[in-house]
Amino acid sequence: MNQLRLKRHAGRRLGSGHLWVFSNELDSLPDFPPGKLVEVIDSRGQSYGTGFYNPNSLISVRLLFTDEKIDIDFFAGRINKANLHRNVFFPDEQCYRVVFGESDFLPGLIVDKYDDYLAVQYLSAGIEIRKDTVIEALLKVFPNTIGIIEKNQSRLRAIEGLESYDNTAYGTIPDEINISEYDIKLSISLLAGQKTGYYLDQKLNRKYIRIISRGKNVLDCFCNQGGFALNAAKAGAGNVLGIDSSEEVLHRARANAGLNGFDAIDFAKADVFDFLEKEISNGSEWDVVVLDPPAFAKNKKSVPTALAGYRRLNKLALQIIPTGGYLATSSCSQHILEDRFAGEVQSAASRTGRQLRLIHRGTQPPDHPILSSMPETAYLKFFVYQVI
Repeated sequence: MNQLRLKRHAGRRLGSGHLWVFSNELDSLPDFPPGKLVEVIDSRGQSYGTGFYNPNSLISVRLLFTDEKIDIDFFAGRINKANLHRNVFFPDEQCYRVVFGESDFLPGLIVDKYDDYLAVQYLSAGIEIRKDTVIEALLKVFPNTIGIIEKNQSRLRAIEGLESYDNTAYGTIPDEINISEYDIKLSISLLAGQKTGYYLDQKLNRKYIRIISRGKNVLDCFCNQGGFALNAAKAGAGNVLGIDSSEEVLHRARANAGLNGFDAIDFAKADVFDFLEKEISNGSEWDVVVLDPPAFAKNKKSVPTALAGYRRLNKLALQIIPTGGYLATSSCSQHILEDRFAGEVQSAASRTGRQLRLIHRGTQPPDHPILSSMPETAYLKFFVYQVI
């Protein structure tokens, strides 16, 4: 196996358990094909094990922390171990993330389970060129699988030099799949849906919203397929409105409300910023406002603009929440650190003359575990404040 040597002192981060070797940490960048297995050694010859090499990416090597042969048994073993972890926390749930890339020591692999269907993403060249083996391993771990779809539209693939595509890798994928999440019925599309079909990372935060929604008027901004709105309705909210700019996801949200027989719920197409400004002008009040926007910061350069966006968004929302009401606000931007996000919410409160009391701090669920040696695996922030 070919060896890649680190520059002096470059191994300290790897020694603490980080899985990425950056291009500026290597003595040289040989012209090996993307995805090739290499061994990484430091300037003294100490080995950090094997990893996937990609000369086209800033992340030149993604370590596997193993000396095993990288074959179907390797992938099946790690996938099975990851699934056993999920079964501890979600023994009765149909839908969860089976594999979360680096956090499960399978760098660049995402696997989501929707009952007997799997949606996969390949975010590294090393996984991409071994995708057939990955599919075989998944079928070994989940023999009852009906269909597997590859959802490879992530912008992270372009960084790896990989093309975008969707493909049915095994079996058949129907137009609609009926699932449930904490007793809420959902109809989703793996073929047309965003990401891998449904945003599973907010599942515990969606369930938490039930605690503060009973008898309340609830506004769900950036509602997507209706996750927070449906949970508010499940809790017995007096009135629920979901807002999103996509008619496609609103169509699914309305269908999901119908599946559950929720009457006190409606959905409307609008730009959230424009809608909130109109609500302020109209003197409207909402007891609970949920903000779950898409990632405002796609990279480090966009952080200042993103922070301003979060500040403006929360400032608008706080102006329509009465004293005693609740603001549930979230950021899924990896580049926005928790303390900075919280700081922007507090800044929004100060600018509107509101006093906030933090009553819940949420994050990623256990099926999206955070590898403590890799801060890059932490991305989701979810705060619930009471206006006092």
